[in-house]
Amino acid sequence: MRTPDPMLDLDIDRHKGKTISDQIATHIEHAIRSGVLIPGDRLPSWIDLASQLGVARGTVRSAYEKLIDRNMLVTAGSAGTRVAGTRQAELVEGQEPEQLLPPDAGYRTEEPLLFQLGVPASDAFPATLWSRLYKSAVQRTSTRVTYADPRGVPELREAIASHVAIARGVSCCADQIIITSGYRTALTIALQAIGVRGSQAWVEDPGYPVTRLALETMGIQPVAVPVDNHGLDVEKGRDLAPHAALAIVTAGQQAPTGVTLSPSRRAHLLEWAHVANSWLIEDDYLAELQLGGRSAHALAGEAGSERVIHIGTFSKTLSPAIGIGFLIAPPLLARRLIDEATWLHSTPNVASQTALATFLKEGHYLRHLRRMRELYSERRDILISSLEEAGFRDVTPAGLSVIVALPRGFDDQHIAMAAREVNFGPAPLSLWYSASGRGKAGLLLSVTNVSENRLGESCQRLKRCINIGTCPVPPTLFATSTS
Repeated sequence: MRTPDPMLDLDIDRHKGKTISDQIATHIEHAIRSGVLIPGDRLPSWIDLASQLGVARGTVRSAYEKLIDRNMLVTAGSAGTRVAGTRQAELVEGQEPEQLLPPDAGYRTEEPLLFQLGVPASDAFPATLWSRLYKSAVQRTSTRVTYADPRGVPELREAIASHVAIARGVSCCADQIIITSGYRTALTIALQAIGVRGSQAWVEDPGYPVTRLALETMGIQPVAVPVDNHGLDVEKGRDLAPHAALAIVTAGQQAPTGVTLSPSRRAHLLEWAHVANSWLIEDDYLAELQLGGRSAHALAGEAGSERVIHIGTFSKTLSPAIGIGFLIAPPLLARRLIDEATWLHSTPNVASQTALATFLKEGHYLRHLRRMRELYSERRDILISSLEEAGFRDVTPAGLSVIVALPRGFDDQHIAMAAREVNFGPAPLSLWYSASGRGKAGLLLSVTNVSENRLGESCQRLKRCINIGTCPVPPTLFATSTS
C-alpha cells in the first residue's frame, strides 16, 4: 500500500477567515475526492503532522475528528488513521464514504452479524425475565428525587461483591466496588486515578486494540509484551520495560487467544508489581465463560493482589444494551478511584442497576452463565466442524472465538471488509497486534451467534470473501479447491 506525502502539499494561511483545523480538514477532503488519497491510505499521526506543519497537536486532531465524524477517515488501531473504504468513483459531492473496520470490529447494527465479536447470543438472552425485573425496578425507583450514589446503587454493589466472592474468588466489600457503564469507562477511571501520564504500560501482544488506543490518548506509552501458551510473558516484560507504571492483562481468558495466565506467571506478575511499585489492571474478559473447564480465579483473588484493579462487565455475558460494568478498587487506591468516579463520571441508569441487582441476588446470573457455557461449547464445535468441512486448514479454538489463520501476504483487514459486504462480522487478527507484530494475518470468528442452520453455506461464502479480499489466493489456504 502506498504512503501519501505527510505534508499533503498543505499550506497553512493564518490570515484566512477559516480556522487552521478547517483548512487541514478541507485539504484532506479535497485530496480524497480528487484521488490523491485513496481508500485505505494511511495518514500521518496527528502528532507527526502537527510537528511538520508547526501547529498545535489538538488542531490536527480536531481536523481528523471532523473527517472521522463524516465517515471520510477512520481510526484502525495500530494501523493508524486511514481513508475510509469507498471506491473513488463513488465519491461524489454530498455522498459520504463507507466506514472501515473500527479497531475492535464493533459494528453498530441492530442485529449481530454472523461471526461478530463481543456480542452475546441474541437468541439466548432471558428477555422475558429481564423485562419483568426491569419493569419492577422502574416502578420502585421512579419516585426517587435524590441524586444516586456516584459509586452505584448499594444493592448492586453488594450483589456484585457476593458474586465475585463465589465465582471469581475475590474477597471485597461493597464499598470497594464502583459501578460503571462498561470496560472503557472503568479503564478511564483507573488510568486517571493512577496518574501516570508520560509513563510506560505493559499491554498484551496480541491484545485488545482499544486498550492501546486508550493509553496513547492519555499520554501513556504502551509496551507490547508477547503472549504465549502460558499468557503474558512476564520476563519479557521486565526486559522491555522493567519500570513500567502498570500492566493491563486479561488473566482469566486472554483476548484474543483464549489462554489462561498460568499460576507461575501470575506469581511473577504480582511480584513484579510489588517490587516495581506498579499497578495491575485486570480486564476480566469473559473469564466466567471458560469453555475448557472450571474458570481460574481472578488475579485480584490471588495472595499478594494488593496492587490489582479488577474490571468486569456484563455486556459480553448478558447484553451490551444493559450497559453496566464494575471496578473493584484495591484498598491502597480506593479513595482516589472513588473520588475520580464521583467527580468526573456518571453511573448507569438506576433502574437498570436495580434490575441487575435482583438478577444477581435471585441466582439468575449464575444459571445464565451455566447455560451459556453449554450453548457456546456446542456452537464452537459446530463452527469448527463446518469450517473444516468447507476446507479451511488452520482453525484454532480461542475462548468464545476461533482463529482462522491466513498465510503470510494475506490482508485480513481487506478480507474482513469484503465479508462485511455480505453481513459477516469477522475481525482481522492483525489489528490485535502491535505495529511490530508482522505475519499475523487471520480472522477471528465469534461462536456466540452461529447456528447449524445454513452454517456450511456461510463458511463457503466466507471462502469467497477471502477470494475477493485477496487476489490471487494461494492454493495452500484450503484443503480443497475454493468454490
